[in-house]
Amino acid sequence: MSGLVLVVEDEAPMQRFLHTTLTGHGFRVVEARTIAAAEAAIAESAFDAVLLDLGLPDGDGLTFLRTLRARSQAPVIVLSARDREADKVAALDEGADDYVSKPFGTSELLARIRVALRHARAAGVSDATVVGPLRIDRARHEVTRDGAIVHLTPIEFDILALLASQAGKVITHTQLLKTIWGPRSTDQTHYLRVHMSALRRKLEEDPARPRWLVTEPGVGYRLKDE
Repeated sequence: MSGLVLVVEDEAPMQRFLHTTLTGHGFRVVEARTIAAAEAAIAESAFDAVLLDLGLPDGDGLTFLRTLRARSQAPVIVLSARDREADKVAALDEGADDYVSKPFGTSELLARIRVALRHARAAGVSDATVVGPLRIDRARHEVTRDGAIVHLTPIEFDILALLASQAGKVITHTQLLKTIWGPRSTDQTHYLRVHMSALRRKLEEDPARPRWLVTEPGVGYRLKDE
């Protein structure tokens, strides 16, 4: 593994652990202990991934996440002692790609980073899928609606690309969760609800009455192919 990682964490012991773990596995690391420092860092460098604590001295990490998403599509893994489902959903809804509850082990963290980078860097197949006003180009990692580029997070793109690869067919919740987040996440259906809601807001004319990203109740989702 390699790449430039921004670590936004104010606790010194955790910061040392993350720095040692990441540099020991080939990553370059930039550290920030406040939202202000993190915002300055992203203004100067393009990061391959971001590890983000939510409890920071000058505000909530979600504030920085909103700023980051306006500037970058780098995968964001939230590292937090908050383990309520509402906190996880809020972070995912703001654009986080993954959420790891503290405490966690080195192997789990590195696996999560590998998955996030794989999603962000995947080239996909060389052709594009066109469904109604949507064009999903997996090679260019680009989605357009009526010719206008739609900016998606890496996870949102992976979900849409998977649905597009089998346009017209239902993909079950389990298949989606296993493919996108890994086999240990097959019961985290709230992940899908949050990201599908975000996709519909970006792609559907009326998100409340989706025409293209269709729910098959109790089963999964389908990209409708007319």
